[in-house]
Amino acid sequence: MKTQKVTVQAPNGLHARPVGEIVRIVKSFAGTTVSLSTGAKTVSAASMLGILSLGLKAGTEVEVSAEGPQEAAAVAALVRIIESADIE
Repeated sequence: MKTQKVTVQAPNGLHARPVGEIVRIVKSFAGTTVSLSTGAKTVSAASMLGILSLGLKAGTEVEVSAEGPQEAAAVAALVRIIESADIE
């Protein structure tokens, strides 16, 4: 299992557009299970509603976890999206 903590950078947090991109990318890593956690709650990163239910605002720390054959690549891809300042 690969995990990494990242802080949401987008001023408007993670809303539908970047969350849709996260879900699309996660689904491209077949055989790898990816989740996002805020400590209090963990959701599948393949679920748009699950991610939106986390209410990820600017400054929120999120743990990205992946398990499977492409776990390192999946975590790296999601961290890039979450850290990106241009996902508004």
